[in-house]
Amino acid sequence: PLERLTDLRLNVLGNVLRLSGDLDEAKRVLTLSLALAESAASTTDRSRILTSLGNVERASRNPEAAREYYQQAIAIAPTPSVRIQAQLDRLDLALTAATDPDLDTLWRDIRSQLDELPRSRAAADARIHWLSAMTQLRSAGRVDLPWAEMAGVGTEAVDIARDLRDPRTESYALGTLGTLYERAGYERAGYERTGYERTGQLDDARALTERALLMAQSISATDIAYQWQWQLGRILKARDRYDDALAAYSVAYDTLQSLRRDLVAVNPDVQFTFRDRVEPVYREYVDLLLQDRPETSPGASEFQRAREAIEALQLAELDNFFRSACLDAQVVALDTVDRVGTAVLYPIILGDRVEVILSLPEEPLQHFVTRIPQAEVDRTLLQLRRELAKPYTSPSGKQLGQQAYDWLIRQALPALDRANIDTLAFVLDGTLRDVPMAALHDGDRYLIERFAVAIAPGLQLVAPRSLAPQQLQALTAGLTQSRHGFSPLRYVSSELERIDSTIASRTLLDESFTSDTLSEQIAELPYPIIHLATHGQFSSNADDTFVLAWDKPIQVEDFDTLLRRRDAPDAAVAEAIELLVLSACDTAAGDDRATLGLAGLALRAGARSTLASLWALDDESGAQLMGQFYRELAQSGTSKAEALRRAQLTLLADPDYRHPAHWSPFILVGNWL
Repeated sequence: PLERLTDLRLNVLGNVLRLSGDLDEAKRVLTLSLALAESAASTTDRSRILTSLGNVERASRNPEAAREYYQQAIAIAPTPSVRIQAQLDRLDLALTAATDPDLDTLWRDIRSQLDELPRSRAAADARIHWLSAMTQLRSAGRVDLPWAEMAGVGTEAVDIARDLRDPRTESYALGTLGTLYERAGYERAGYERTGYERTGQLDDARALTERALLMAQSISATDIAYQWQWQLGRILKARDRYDDALAAYSVAYDTLQSLRRDLVAVNPDVQFTFRDRVEPVYREYVDLLLQDRPETSPGASEFQRAREAIEALQLAELDNFFRSACLDAQVVALDTVDRVGTAVLYPIILGDRVEVILSLPEEPLQHFVTRIPQAEVDRTLLQLRRELAKPYTSPSGKQLGQQAYDWLIRQALPALDRANIDTLAFVLDGTLRDVPMAALHDGDRYLIERFAVAIAPGLQLVAPRSLAPQQLQALTAGLTQSRHGFSPLRYVSSELERIDSTIASRTLLDESFTSDTLSEQIAELPYPIIHLATHGQFSSNADDTFVLAWDKPIQVEDFDTLLRRRDAPDAAVAEAIELLVLSACDTAAGDDRATLGLAGLALRAGARSTLASLWALDDESGAQLMGQFYRELAQSGTSKAEALRRAQLTLLADPDYRHPAHWSPFILVGNWL
């Protein structure tokens, strides 16, 4: 029992839980730890535990609560070493805020205490921590402190680490000092990344970074090495040494790939800084691969490497989502799938442009580019998503749909026509994943009126194959009544009845739809199709991604064991789910990466194909679309993508349901055959 552990052991456990992503349990454990420390009247322990609680609240995105815990920890800290740790974590909180009234006092107070620390690894770490935060703040113009004074602190950290013969800490100190010189070499013109004046400090930055990299490699610290390889690439790029920069980025990418399966285990804190410390390596590498350089332009080799890097980024995002390596299903390469009539498009959103790589059957990769700032792309796609979800079609919505069509489709249209393409499979990137491609508009008609549309989760699919008519047997489950605080779903009964009238099915409704019953049915009977008509949510946080059963929400982590029980040795069936349908689920509001949850659910299910909705519709239109989808699927030779297209066109032709809000949110993920 937790109550038998000491406060310090509970503090360690709480920190481990935080790093593993279980923030609620971390807070519970640390709160108990604090109560024990208060009864023992240990101010050192209390300060450390309060700091840990602040870190949990910061990870939970509760800045006010985090600030309060940090302030309490600082106020009672009995020694400089205990106080400075709380202050450094408080400084990290200031980094994420637009303004902080305590910032100036905070960084100065930390700086004055650094010399009070005995020469130890903790003293070196504190200097590195302070220097890293201050470099970011100085670069953003939020503090006014000479670069040279800051560099002195970094030099002290290097000296301490060298005296201690601690190569890992010395590598961090050298690399962080290299980051400072890199930033100092870019004198900002306002706050834009333009108008940089290159100075000789970039040469110092390169020398320090190379020393840090050699030291990391000497101890096989690949989790550190990739950061300095990436930094070296940035510096070389700033010097217009594109070939050398590309080589450095390529090595950083390869290092990350070797770390992919255990990066979170090696450094769990990466989970919370993924966008800052991992994702940019992939994106900047792709940017450089596809960039026109003096006397050369990207070709087939660069296109291939770029799409592989974006694929690797998506897998890394899913690993980060699950906090472990997750792609264990039997998969095949997308290029080996029967793609007659199917084109695969890889749109990539970069800082100053949208790149589209087009793959046509039996043809070399093609490439199209639109010059436009990423901020404008993201803003347009966010507004388009909002317009599409409205119950009416606005002129603004169609205009935004045309903009996205121009970026992704218009330049490729001649090639699509020449190749007689009737199906488009998108490997989507960034904010594009939150927009239904079917609703893109060419000025006259929606994309779905011309092409069947599917979403490929990456360059690999769960062993794809077409769904034979004799396989049209479904296990359907749904909720009509209010459960666990969620509203009733009025049209679920109608939806399941329509399915039952079209194909052979077994239905679990309301009280009979429990997690255990669903699991038992899946294990015992050969249902190629699993159709769940219930509340659910896709989120970028695995803990907030679930499907609601009568007895409880089924978390995404549980899908692995629940839906794959057919793979168990004693299961009657050892086949992948051909089609998983998640009806009435939706993406979390305000979560710009919520579709990670959808990809995660599909992955955990081991399904060849997943049909789901980007937003929930408690409406007859959803039931009508699902019924029509199964009727179309029952037609011999009809692919899943074409069946969905025909069902969507049926609603588009209905005056009551012609608006995209009714038909566009349904997307097919995975195998389109």
